[in-house]
Amino acid sequence: MRLRRAARVILIGAPGVGKGTQSERLLQRFPQLSSISSGDLLRHNVKNRTPLGIKVESTMKSGGLVSDSLILRLITNELNQRGWLESRRSDTLTLATSSMTEPNIDPAAFRAAEDAFLHGPDLSSRAMTSAAKECPTASFLLDGFPRTAPQAERLESIIPINLVVSLKTPLEVIMERIAGRWVHGPSGRIYNTTFNAPRVRGKDDVTGELLTKRSDDNEEVYKARWQKFQETSEPLLEHYAQKGVLMEVEGMSSDEISPRLYEAFEKRFVH
Repeated sequence: MRLRRAARVILIGAPGVGKGTQSERLLQRFPQLSSISSGDLLRHNVKNRTPLGIKVESTMKSGGLVSDSLILRLITNELNQRGWLESRRSDTLTLATSSMTEPNIDPAAFRAAEDAFLHGPDLSSRAMTSAAKECPTASFLLDGFPRTAPQAERLESIIPINLVVSLKTPLEVIMERIAGRWVHGPSGRIYNTTFNAPRVRGKDDVTGELLTKRSDDNEEVYKARWQKFQETSEPLLEHYAQKGVLMEVEGMSSDEISPRLYEAFEKRFVH
């Protein structure tokens, strides 16, 4: 299905609500839609030894948290690389994709760009010279950021999100899913005894190896995670409600939620 304008979307939901499933289904249904994951971008930069990756890796190894400012720079850089933002200085835009060992890069210019990218003024604290493109191909699902209202406010200064979907499933239903969930550790394949059971009880369909439970797949751990999510997400959802871009989609299962999500998505971006 073809989009008529750019969709800049965030899905918000408690652990186990099926956010990943809904993201995959949206990406399949709307080919113009791309996924941008802050975690994937960080891992890509660390793996490729970019200046940003080196900076982030050292922060993580020392037990620190990656700052909002660096995450924002990372996302902005990705959007620029894809051509989804209007004019912005180009001297900081190669840092997230260029390795320090890449040939044909002037070392002095690279160091200057690195310094500007990592230590320059906070992108969200000054007037922005860029604007989000509205062409349908500049559509994305943003995953992993923002998680708090202050992060959302700072993201807004770079690119406005135009749909935030709060996915809701009753707590007791999620608890039932978790109780029935089993995983094949080496591959990451997930089974559930209630709706996606393995062909042989307790064994992986492909390898025949034994399935295991995740360490956090228990009632006490999940309820603590759920409560933490409620506390942090409430201000975030309120922020987007005030912006007029928040909608709620509730259902007992992913198959029940998906048609409602498609309908809302199509109303905003297709019709």
